[in-house]
Amino acid sequence: MLIEQAKDPATMQTAAGYPMISEIDTKYVFNRIEKETLRDLARRVREISERDIEKEKARLWTLHNDLKPERPMIFADPENGWNEIVLAEELVCHDPLARVWEMFLRKQIFWAENMKDDKVIEPFFDVPYCYADSGWGVELQKHGGENGGSYIVDPAIMDYEADLCKVQFPEVLIDKEASDTMLALAHEVFDGLLMVRRKNIWWWTLGMTWDFINLRGLDNLMMDLILEPDKVHAMMQLLSIGYLKRLDWFEQNGFLSSNTQGTYVGSGGFGWTNELPKPDEITGNVSTKDMWGFCESQETVGVSPQMFAEFILPYQIPILERFGLNCYGCCEPIDVRWEYVSTIPRLRRVSSSPWANKRVMAEQLGKDYIMSVKPSPSPLATARMDEDVVRKELRETLAAAKGCVVELMMKDNHTLGNNPVNITRWVEIAREEIDNI
Repeated sequence: MLIEQAKDPATMQTAAGYPMISEIDTKYVFNRIEKETLRDLARRVREISERDIEKEKARLWTLHNDLKPERPMIFADPENGWNEIVLAEELVCHDPLARVWEMFLRKQIFWAENMKDDKVIEPFFDVPYCYADSGWGVELQKHGGENGGSYIVDPAIMDYEADLCKVQFPEVLIDKEASDTMLALAHEVFDGLLMVRRKNIWWWTLGMTWDFINLRGLDNLMMDLILEPDKVHAMMQLLSIGYLKRLDWFEQNGFLSSNTQGTYVGSGGFGWTNELPKPDEITGNVSTKDMWGFCESQETVGVSPQMFAEFILPYQIPILERFGLNCYGCCEPIDVRWEYVSTIPRLRRVSSSPWANKRVMAEQLGKDYIMSVKPSPSPLATARMDEDVVRKELRETLAAAKGCVVELMMKDNHTLGNNPVNITRWVEIAREEIDNI
């Protein structure tokens, strides 16, 4: 009997990534059919990775990230829409971990054979550590969130004076035995086909406002900015120190992995660049200066640019200062914050969300930054995508940003209207509009 989709870790999709491996209930033993299925898929991924087009895409991403673009780059990640492309009931494997690996491999094949965007298919299979995260030392009560739906969290910090002292710096607790067992299993399954690597993506964002809101609540944060400004500063300072201590720990213990080349970075795009060391050029432990950094503060979209500059950015900059190149922004419109965001050191990739003024952003970024455009995913959520709406948005965006370093990132899809053609057709239209411009 197949695992119910709602509880199936293979269906827990994140942007270009895995679900948290530590939460997967597996015995680290696959049966013959599971191994054969995974090896057959891995063989196809390896064949795809050897195509000349993959090398060409890597070359184009490198030029793009180094601000020497030949054309706009395209990436499409259906995210939760993957569950309408690779159906849970179609997966062959039964073991929860095997299902995650099968889903991962099938996604690579779909990207190459159907999506045909600019994602580079590489001959690697990355195995993360199994670990637990202590969090901030206070228990978060979450309500809702089933099947990827919305949820609320009861604030853990109800009173700054009484509760702030309870907050502790997070710790990562690695299960070495389980991690080594999973790595050995990956070698057993994929050796001779894909290069198995130990690689963790420890964070998506280092922005901290998500943590603040989980601890204190969004409504409370908005009120605190006016009524308790000193407490907001104290809280942001605590969070910033916690993140810096965690980065120190990752570096000192050799747990960081290079995120250049084919690693998804920021809120869209990949890390290929000649301006950071390649993985095989790094001697000793990977440090943050070898990596792309990323912050955003989309939860404070209702906060004025001046308040953002006073309460948020000063605590993000010490984190971003540690990285070799930086990305900033996600869903929040950056055009109104650019005066302040532009002060971030070594800033390279800047998000241009559906709510940003594209023409203003193009003027602000010019040829000095990557304009990471996030077209609206809404047209793709219907059973029959309105191609005229898609084409109009892409045409206006590309016209406004002509001469800029542009990437088109289709993401944040909760559904494809049960029609996977929507996203493959979006890529085709994006290419047509790029050619037209």
